[in-house]
Amino acid sequence: MQTHLRTAAISVLAIALLGWFLRNANVGEVLTAVRQANVWLLLASLGLVGVTYWVRAMRWQHLLGPLGPTRFRSVFRTTVIGFAAMFLLPARAGDVLRPYLLARREGLRPTATFATIVVERVLDLIAVLTLLAFYVWGSGARTVPPALLRPIHISAALSGAAAVVLMVTMFFLASHPERVGNIVRGVNRVLPHRFADALASLARTFSEGLAVARTPRPLILALLWSFPLWFVIAMECWFVTRAFGINMPVAGTFLLQGLLVIGVAVPTPGAVGGFHEAYRIGVTSFFGASNDAAIAAAIVLHAVSFLPVTLIGVIFMAADGLSVGGLRGMTGEAREAEMPSAHSDTETPDDEVPVLRTSRG
Repeated sequence: MQTHLRTAAISVLAIALLGWFLRNANVGEVLTAVRQANVWLLLASLGLVGVTYWVRAMRWQHLLGPLGPTRFRSVFRTTVIGFAAMFLLPARAGDVLRPYLLARREGLRPTATFATIVVERVLDLIAVLTLLAFYVWGSGARTVPPALLRPIHISAALSGAAAVVLMVTMFFLASHPERVGNIVRGVNRVLPHRFADALASLARTFSEGLAVARTPRPLILALLWSFPLWFVIAMECWFVTRAFGINMPVAGTFLLQGLLVIGVAVPTPGAVGGFHEAYRIGVTSFFGASNDAAIAAAIVLHAVSFLPVTLIGVIFMAADGLSVGGLRGMTGEAREAEMPSAHSDTETPDDEVPVLRTSRG
């Protein structure tokens, strides 16, 4: 019942956001803008999509290094399937399914593997904020309207401070897994003993999954991979934007990426609605785009960003004997595996983690 209510709420949210996004659209002008878009620039953007997921897989493999050996082929395929699930399923289910599937394939702890996704998000934040600072405190200071520049400076500074706090927190959790478990277990004074033990087990295993945070080399390599990753994503966006005749400098995409990160945080399937409105606001407010051109470019950029990976992900799923319905059911298993039950007294030993081997594995 709760699942149906959540799905209904997310559907209503997506429809409301799309309605808001299209509220002032001139359908004829939007279609004309799509027909007149530069095909070669759109194809260039499409070609970068594969590069994006190759780089994502390379970075993730560095983060997984301290947990155990992994095969790049498995990491890449699981990355693509996970992002396809984010388009097909609500509530960012792909972020839960991706580490769970890889843990089954490679015999890793699901909770520890999920912790690497948390590290990924922090590295993403650092890379996006660094590129944003490059623009705002550089050429952006001359092009961004003065009334908007100060709020951007404040937001970037606060987000940067949050990223530093997260990095320090990750280091503490990674450096003191047993201490973290003991601290959390101390809550058994106010919680049932079984629940406190399960929570302590989760905290300790999650801390172990952050092992990369106390291992300089893989963490530095993962951070370094984050910058080309987000530059490639920015170039995808720039090619599409320029294809619609919107006069945005290359560095301007760094500002736009900050807005899109907020848009994709909305838990609708494929960030429908949130992504579109964030892009429309960005190019109309900062780069003088007309509303109809912005709407047309947002729709096409969303399609370029999500449809290819979804198609390839569905192909990989079929080859691995998975389906969208199966992934939906597996999401519950993944959440349980990454959140030990209050009825469990002990952790699942490494050799009892179910391993998924596909016909192509």
